Amino acid sequence: MLLLPHSAEEAPCPQVAAPVFSGVAAARSHRWRDRGPDCRAASTGLCRGGRPASSGFLLDFVSCPVIKGFTSAASVTISFNQVKNILGLHNIPRQFFLQVYHTFQRIGETRAGDALLGLVCLAVLVGLRVMKGHIPRIHRVELLSVRISRLILWATATARNALVVLFAGLVAYSFQLMGSQPFTLTGETPQGLPPFQLPPFSKVEANSTVPFSEMVQDLGAGLAVVPLMGLLETVAIAKAFASQNNYRIDLNQELLAMGLTNLLGSFVSSYPVTGSFGRTAVNAQTGVCTPAGGLITGTLVLLSLAYLTSLFYYIPKAALAAVIICAVAPMFDARIFRTLWRVKRLDLLPLCVTFLLCFWEVQYGIVAGILVSGVLLLYTIARPRIKLSEHGVLLMQPVSGLHFPAVESLRDAMHRWALAVSPPRCVILDCTHVSSMDYTMVMGLADLLQEFQKRGVTLTFSGLQNHVLQVLLSADLEGFQHFPSMEEAEKGHGAELDGRRRVLLHSTSENMLPASGLIQ
Repeated sequence: MLLLPHSAEEAPCPQVAAPVFSGVAAARSHRWRDRGPDCRAASTGLCRGGRPASSGFLLDFVSCPVIKGFTSAASVTISFNQVKNILGLHNIPRQFFLQVYHTFQRIGETRAGDALLGLVCLAVLVGLRVMKGHIPRIHRVELLSVRISRLILWATATARNALVVLFAGLVAYSFQLMGSQPFTLTGETPQGLPPFQLPPFSKVEANSTVPFSEMVQDLGAGLAVVPLMGLLETVAIAKAFASQNNYRIDLNQELLAMGLTNLLGSFVSSYPVTGSFGRTAVNAQTGVCTPAGGLITGTLVLLSLAYLTSLFYYIPKAALAAVIICAVAPMFDARIFRTLWRVKRLDLLPLCVTFLLCFWEVQYGIVAGILVSGVLLLYTIARPRIKLSEHGVLLMQPVSGLHFPAVESLRDAMHRWALAVSPPRCVILDCTHVSSMDYTMVMGLADLLQEFQKRGVTLTFSGLQNHVLQVLLSADLEGFQHFPSMEEAEKGHGAELDGRRRVLLHSTSENMLPASGLIQ
């Protein structure tokens, strides 16, 4: 995956070349002398590149509903962020809700030239994209003229973003020569490359020198927050496009790449580098398939900064806005809401939380979505589903691992169905599906064994996997009995088998229990 930093003017956007575009951002903000960005970039690189092999698994907790909520919200926010450029409006706030309010409030100030050019560019881009999807494949048996014409059409449709920007720039330059300019232009871009030098470990302000320790204190929690937010956002972007284009990503490799990129970027006054949604979308729409696209883009950016910045002056902002809107708009997935409603409605919760909070701040939306997904995951661990059946003795079968949050849930089930009834009943705990067990659960089972012994009944275990059995044997539980299979455990209790058992429990809600019994 190739990476891009966030510019100072845009919401989260996509992937290309990292230090190169960080240099562009530094150039545009005239901050080469204020070495703050490279300090943050260096710290980001250290945080991300430290131990990728041991921390990449943490990124697996970014669930699909979170990714879908993020990409859909980012598609809306980035698209609307470009509406002001389509309409030629200035001084619109960056915050989404303020953007919406001020855009509609000042819509009467729309510049006709920008609006017309933006709509034309949008129409051309959409038309070329549709045309590309209907171009027949080229076959060698066809006439040479037919193959050449199809190749020209394919090249035109593929390079539509560059062609539209180039055409719009020529139109704007023509108006400039005629002495009038109906469009809002990109304007001047500082020429040249940032100097390559060590990041500063002290900073001179007025008549004093700020030491490195004080610089770190000034950054404070940002040393951890900046890398974390950038990492989560980048991973969400990577997973979104990997899912859309059917390829896999190596999250450990992503961590290492981002860390090294930020470390190297700190030598050229780089901002902290993360994934960029809008630019990744532009790459995807253009047909970039390999990291070679980043190398080409980086080379072009370096050459442009060195020699071609004067030409950027005439690029209309409306044309660039049209390119970004056409790139990110298809990322909005309206079908995911209907799909989750049909498949698993509970997953709509992290999806909606992420989607709505991303309109406030993208980072908050992603973090909130991950937290909600984590709570739902922990709930299934704390309240494992238990299947109840009986034939002479009560048979209880957890359908997943038993960990410390589930101690009270298992204890309540035991009390309700075996110990609190009259007379108390013997229980066989079938652990066929239990693949792991921690120390707190072992201690909870020890307490249950003592309670069963006090009531004059037994708690027997069956079907324990070898590693789980070793955990229980190592604890030396008093009264512990284990049988390799459920049948042997039933025989050990003297129960008569007729090959059929009455199922009492297989539900997810204890509130729905009838008298005969359904529990979780």
